[in-house]
Amino acid sequence: MVLHSPAPASYLLGRDGAHVKVRIPTPLFSYTSNRAQVEATGATVAELTSDLDRQFPGLRFRVIDEQNQIRPHVKFFINQTQVWDMATPLAPTDEVAIVQAFSGG
Repeated sequence: MVLHSPAPASYLLGRDGAHVKVRIPTPLFSYTSNRAQVEATGATVAELTSDLDRQFPGLRFRVIDEQNQIRPHVKFFINQTQVWDMATPLAPTDEVAIVQAFSGG
């Protein structure tokens, strides 16, 4: 019995993956030179965060933990739908929003 796995998203989207718009939360503006929206590439959320870190060093660590999971106080939305999986594929027409929760007393 031969099981076939689906083609990786990068195969479907081309070598560099999707080129998407990413909305950045205010607390991370210092990483993006005060830009609220940037563009990044990636076939998945994981690849997208790596490209964001390439362009804006230190940003990925603020949203992704040491186990390569989205930090608990951070939410990722693709086209207004929350995603939890770093392997979630991206399409060229997608818009990604990163949202951070605030805490305080």
